[in-house]
Amino acid sequence: MADAPVRIGVLGAARIVPGALVAPAQARDDIRLVAVAARDPDRARTFAAQHGFDGYVSNYAQLIARDDIDLVYIALPPSLHRDWAIAALDAGKAVLCEKPFAMNAAEARDMVDAAQRTGGVLIEAFHYCFHRLMRDACALIADGAIGTPLTARASVEYPIPTGEGEPRWSNDLGGGALMDLGCYGIHALRSLLRCEPEVIAVQARIERGVDAATDARLRFATIDAEFHAAMDPTAPATDVSIEGSEGRIDINGLVLPQRSGRLLLTCGATTREMPIEGPSSYAAQLDHVAAVLRGREAQITGGLDAVANMSAIDAIKAACAAPRSLV
Repeated sequence: MADAPVRIGVLGAARIVPGALVAPAQARDDIRLVAVAARDPDRARTFAAQHGFDGYVSNYAQLIARDDIDLVYIALPPSLHRDWAIAALDAGKAVLCEKPFAMNAAEARDMVDAAQRTGGVLIEAFHYCFHRLMRDACALIADGAIGTPLTARASVEYPIPTGEGEPRWSNDLGGGALMDLGCYGIHALRSLLRCEPEVIAVQARIERGVDAATDARLRFATIDAEFHAAMDPTAPATDVSIEGSEGRIDINGLVLPQRSGRLLLTCGATTREMPIEGPSSYAAQLDHVAAVLRGREAQITGGLDAVANMSAIDAIKAACAAPRSLV
């Protein structure tokens, strides 16, 4: 017997939704796009019609209350994640929440506690980690392909538009380079090195009321790491490198591996480009979400991992109040 469709409602008619959810959903016959909610009814109606949703609502609470929705995808600014994730979980819905998970670790803990209390599913939409590139990189390091990791570096730069109303340039909404882009770099380092960071030193460049760029020195157990995030480069660059006692792994195009991803393994004088063909990160994420809801897989993101990632971001923010030289 075929699986019943997973019925999805979306909070926020955001730019990320068509690529992150609509496109992979429309390629499947076991996903149904039920409704989108936005505070502007005209925007919600137009968005629903353009992207193949069954309908729309102009009220977030109204969408969560519907009995024909199984999963709520939260595509709102981080400042709204906590309250609407908890409301959806309390209404018996599973939740796929965009990154960064919350405004801070305390909010993340509240969300995870609500999932535990209700028995609900709460997944963080770190789509990149479902792609073969990241999965294989983690496996190579775990299997000792580069020996013992010694140093690491993550750099996530992407030009973010500065137009009026852009939430990523609003501190109150949870914007800034560290939150919007740096969350990827921190998560990637934590996933690859399999431990939590100590913050050694931080410098941030403030523009328009947020950190346009943040640089940090971190230590993961005995591994020294450099971290960089910026919202105003001339071109995107999302790269991670891990140097080990017997080799090196370089990941290029981390955030959107289906566009520009490369996984390079260097041992001695030989560098091999590893195969990374397969579903896009968004398609792989949706496949995972559906499998979790059907009880076939344990969730990979969210839970204590989400709390730990926000704790690392909190620690970097706190270090900005007493910056030390990165040299």
